[in-house]
Amino acid sequence: MSVLVGKDTKIVFQGITGSAGSFHAGQCIAYGSNVVAGCTPTRGGEVFKAEGPKGPVSVPVFDTVAESVKESGANTACIFVPPLGAADAILEAMDAGIDLIVAITEGIPVMDMIRVRRALETSSSTLIGPNCPGIITPGECKIGIMPGHIHLPGKIGVVSKSGTLTYEAVGQLTALGLGQSTCIGIGGDPVAGMDFIDCLKLFNEDPGTEAVIMMGEIGGNAEQNAAEWIKANMKKPVAGFIAGVTAPPGKRMGHAGAIISGGKGTADEKIAALEAAGVKVAPTPAEMGVTLQSLL
Repeated sequence: MSVLVGKDTKIVFQGITGSAGSFHAGQCIAYGSNVVAGCTPTRGGEVFKAEGPKGPVSVPVFDTVAESVKESGANTACIFVPPLGAADAILEAMDAGIDLIVAITEGIPVMDMIRVRRALETSSSTLIGPNCPGIITPGECKIGIMPGHIHLPGKIGVVSKSGTLTYEAVGQLTALGLGQSTCIGIGGDPVAGMDFIDCLKLFNEDPGTEAVIMMGEIGGNAEQNAAEWIKANMKKPVAGFIAGVTAPPGKRMGHAGAIISGGKGTADEKIAALEAAGVKVAPTPAEMGVTLQSLL
């Protein structure tokens, strides 16, 4: 089992003709993901070609997402549009009725994302990101920039604000023989789509997921909110890790949301909240895999 994406997912790549979009669309196709369309305004009628697991794949390019949905049946969008146009790309995918939108783009202006958040309140679409590595159900579907070869099909759900920590945790789990059901990178921007609780709910209800590992970081209160939800609702064991224990106060660290303000959002505060909810928190990044393993 998996959540959100699988073999039936049909993907349109927005920005497929750009350098980053074309490279990662090719990587997703090579992994076996079902990329059925591309979208770049003024480039409609072109064909994007890549090598899939069973041979060459030709992907039609359309001017609009609505066209790609009508012609190819796409139900999921992956966005590699530059920052100043990325929010409009998300809104276009929503207007076209796309079920799941995965926004990889980093650096989208916060005010643009506030418009997106408002639109999401009345939309049936689900947004992952922006500024995230994407989502993968190992062996079935990869949407984003994660290295597919480190993943192993299995029963551990993974959710993280950090792309790098996602890869590190997955590498450790795979080395221990612990495969993953689905791995979701939610990104670290202050205004975004899915949060920890959204993902934990899906894993909690998924019969194919037996345990979950979540990686958070300093800044904001998403981890504390997740801890409250875990304590009240989670039926499966959860391991965790919080990045930024040694970060100097008041410094912006990496992700746009990773800044401690007013003494709130510190690593110690988040670790205490998670541990109080029964989450076993790894003391170092090198121990994420064994910490999860100890709960099984």
